[in-house]
Amino acid sequence: MTKTELVAAISDATSVAKTDVEKVLKGFEDEVHKVVTAGTEKLTLPGFLSFERTRRSARTGRNPQTGETIQVPAANAVKVTAGSKLKAVAKAST
Repeated sequence: MTKTELVAAISDATSVAKTDVEKVLKGFEDEVHKVVTAGTEKLTLPGFLSFERTRRSARTGRNPQTGETIQVPAANAVKVTAGSKLKAVAKAST
């Protein structure tokens, strides 16, 4: 599903104008960006999703083509975790 299709589906389901739905989704995206950028808190939608910034330590890796050992530097990453209700829906649909 694309963003355009998502906006249309939410608009149809809620009788809210597509432009308003787009504004809400943009606001949500901006807030997730703020949380990940700050790295000091976790954004949680109970039962659905949570977003947080994590830190990956420096480590030794291996180039899969040559087998050469390389140093992978420390870096920030984003952790997105599915909530219990989302996990239950995924399990029920199998």
